[in-house]
Amino acid sequence: MNALRDAARDLLYREALFLDTQRWDDWLALYTVDCEYWVPAWKAAHQVTEDPKREISLIHYASRAGLEDRVWRVRSGRSVASKPLPRTQHVLSNILVESLPPDDSTTGVAASGCVVHANWTVHQFMLKSREVQVLFGRSEYRLVEAGRGLKIARRKTILLNDLMPAMLDFYSL
Repeated sequence: MNALRDAARDLLYREALFLDTQRWDDWLALYTVDCEYWVPAWKAAHQVTEDPKREISLIHYASRAGLEDRVWRVRSGRSVASKPLPRTQHVLSNILVESLPPDDSTTGVAASGCVVHANWTVHQFMLKSREVQVLFGRSEYRLVEAGRGLKIARRKTILLNDLMPAMLDFYSL
């Protein structure tokens, strides 16, 4: 379990580094082809949406192709909201790694993976407005063994301060 925990933490730290340094291809490579990237919306003060196919989400991509398209739009300049890109700093804390039960067919994740919970804060410096913004929340990752390491099969991110003065995008979470 120690080796799995260390590998899972390293993966999350790598993801934060790649986002902060805008290494988009390296960031995308952390995800499986059939990954899900989901940021549910709030439907009540303490309740988020539960089904991205039937309820509103702040962000939802059902596969890495959606993430790849979003990265392409940011790189190409077709994302007006992302011009210029903010400078970001991702900070992770309270990382908890849980191994999966041997026959957990309910998650769709092989027992060779794990579930990881983490709290995060992202500080953004908006170049255009010269403002600093802070976003924070928690994420649940489902990681799977892939080749010589772990990859992200699912990331569910709860944005706790969803009434913020910023445009929201993948690099902000």
